[in-house]
Amino acid sequence: MFKRTAFIYCQRRTLVNVKLKWVKDRVLDKAVAGGRELKAACVLISLIASDPDGCIPIYRLSRNRGQLGLPDGLKVSTFMRRYPNVFEELHVPDSGGTRVPWFKLSAEALDVYQDEVVTFQKCEVDILDRFKKFMMLCRKRTLPLQTIDQLKWDLGLPFDYEKSWIRKHSEVFKMVQLDDGREALKLEKWDQSLASSHLERNSGSSVANNRVLAFPIGFTRGFGLNRKCMKWLEEWQKLPYTSPYVDASHLDPRTDVSEKRIVGVFHELLHLTLQKKTERRNVSNLRKPLGLPQKFTKVFERHPGIFYISRKGDTQTVVLRESCDRDKLIEKHPLVDTRGRYLSMLKEGFLERSRGSYKKDKMDDELMSSLDCQKNLVRFQSEEESDCSFLSEYESDETT
Repeated sequence: MFKRTAFIYCQRRTLVNVKLKWVKDRVLDKAVAGGRELKAACVLISLIASDPDGCIPIYRLSRNRGQLGLPDGLKVSTFMRRYPNVFEELHVPDSGGTRVPWFKLSAEALDVYQDEVVTFQKCEVDILDRFKKFMMLCRKRTLPLQTIDQLKWDLGLPFDYEKSWIRKHSEVFKMVQLDDGREALKLEKWDQSLASSHLERNSGSSVANNRVLAFPIGFTRGFGLNRKCMKWLEEWQKLPYTSPYVDASHLDPRTDVSEKRIVGVFHELLHLTLQKKTERRNVSNLRKPLGLPQKFTKVFERHPGIFYISRKGDTQTVVLRESCDRDKLIEKHPLVDTRGRYLSMLKEGFLERSRGSYKKDKMDDELMSSLDCQKNLVRFQSEEESDCSFLSEYESDETT
């Protein structure tokens, strides 16, 4: 009887036309600053560290540009040269005598990477559970690799997760092919022990015995709500809460109750990320997998007390407000500490390079003698580094 009543209530509660203004939050902008550079640096560090020789020519690194998220006009080599305390550059002549830039990690960067590997091993069960919960949010527990690639950094997955980590957990995940020919990953079994949201666990209630749950709210200093908006928000918070882990196909997408479910999905998704934030474009292609209506990311603008959209770094980053005490995470994952060490190195390297503190790299013959890589060089021809962006395409909810 309760389910029937709630269902009827959901269908009658129409979507209220409320528009809230965006207000800049300098404190949360500070929390986002440097995130784009940090992600690119960490991917490059993982690529170099996983190479048997520990040194890679620039044209091979540039093939992974799509994973870096760098601006279109920024070359990979230009980016790496900003941080000489992380990436050491050497030049090796190819078979035609052309000097080719190669990069290896500094001793300090390699030490941090090795600590990161140990930390990941200690946290692997936690990372696995986070990823399983993420897959459980999706229809048929299946996602294209292209979509996972956009969120793997935020979820703490290894950069080569599909080759190494997924094979290690072959009893949990299976590679499948979608009808359109794309490769996808499927979570083999539903784990009911993980099927509760962060909001439910914090409230000590489940959807079965308490359908009214309110989200933590906080606004930027100076943010003013008029009486109409305040009344709408109070009523909206009292609406039924639908867990992101239950079937919501019965909800009318034109209602506030459906919108509250969408907010709940992204509230949970951001809690699954290590740093409680992600670029807006990373979630724009999740409409079909999550079973959401068109233009679903509009909830970020309609609920600035739950989400903050930072415009730092020529992109839009969605931050979960409740996760931060000013610009610091309240609950910091161990891998976030490691990323913090990388970020400190990037800041230091950039400043030192600006001051001219770093000298030019060593001569080519020193690299040749230390790496014994002559036999590899004759197989490679000098290649121009491309300025093109190989960022994965995604279906924007704003246009479909």
